[in-house]
Amino acid sequence: MRYSEGTSSNWLMCVATSLLLAGCAQTIPEPIERHLDLVGDVPLNRATQTPADYALLEVGVEIFTAPQKESEDYEIGDWVFDEIIQKETQFLPHLLKNTLIDSNQWGAVRVIPESDPSLDLFIRGEIIQSNGKTLELQIQAFDSSGREWLNRVYADQSIQEEYPESTRFTLDDTFDAANFVEPFQDIYNRLANDLVEVRSNLGEQVLTELNLVTDMLYAKDLSPDTFAASLQETEDGLLRIDRLPSLDDPMIARVADMKYRHHLFIDTVDEYYQTLYDDIQPAYVLWRRYSIDQLTEEETSREEAGSSDYGNSSGFLSLSQRYDRFKWSKIFEREFTDLASGFNNELAPAFLELNSQVHGLTGTMEQQYREWRGILRRLFELENSDSATDSSN
Repeated sequence: MRYSEGTSSNWLMCVATSLLLAGCAQTIPEPIERHLDLVGDVPLNRATQTPADYALLEVGVEIFTAPQKESEDYEIGDWVFDEIIQKETQFLPHLLKNTLIDSNQWGAVRVIPESDPSLDLFIRGEIIQSNGKTLELQIQAFDSSGREWLNRVYADQSIQEEYPESTRFTLDDTFDAANFVEPFQDIYNRLANDLVEVRSNLGEQVLTELNLVTDMLYAKDLSPDTFAASLQETEDGLLRIDRLPSLDDPMIARVADMKYRHHLFIDTVDEYYQTLYDDIQPAYVLWRRYSIDQLTEEETSREEAGSSDYGNSSGFLSLSQRYDRFKWSKIFEREFTDLASGFNNELAPAFLELNSQVHGLTGTMEQQYREWRGILRRLFELENSDSATDSSN
């Protein structure tokens, strides 16, 4: 059946009318304003001199998590924003990592896919709220002994002026990453300062033993049976050194060698996330700008609706907001696809292929990470068995 132009127009009008009537039959709830304890303006505590060796803990910032929406909570265009949130869980840890490095307070700091027994301090985060205007993170930090350093919410808000005026980046108008100031940098500064404060309260003896705990924890991860007696759990649930192998024990040298190889690999993992950060930053900043613009428009529409008889129809406002969300999602879908395709289609597979060629690994970065740890365990067992055979001969 062929539709004439008039028939098509009538059909569109019927659809629009149906949507309007459906929208008017619903009421839009007023947004619930939760009280947020904002961090405010926070200068970063930078060390003017490199701290003592015992204080230079190696830090792993794990990929963040984000709450999953229930299927019935999805609205038109939500899949686009969910795609951004998934990238955001890998993007935000890198901002924290850069802040910790900038503070000159720590040893090596890396972004990692999950907890790693070769590191001293771990940071986990959950994205509670992120919309360009507000960032709210639940952060937990703990060391290799199991001691909790932090467990609190960090939140702050931004304004439109903190984002680039241009919302389209082209060859003639590129994103100026070097001069862009992260709108929520104060969150990462506060977090970094809090970690330094906790460390300073622990003291030299605790930190020195913590380094030993990490060494033995990694040794135990390589060979659980061999190093089972090296660590003991206290009544508080913390790991402490129970028995150390002799310093001239050749097995300790092999553990150190494996740890060195492992750190070379997780350096590659960190470079993978660094590449994602560099490549996705323009699209991510663009999304934040679109998002804060949308929130501002919704607030303005709500205020105007409250001051006019026509706008008092909450159903009409609901329909309008749903259309706005669909509009923003379609706009950003185009921009995000253009800007992020480089990493998704070229850079990420190149990194994974490199690891496949160099290390013989396959799968996602997370899968390769687990596979690599398994390879080192088997290699350690093989070297030990060869050493035992040589000794018996």
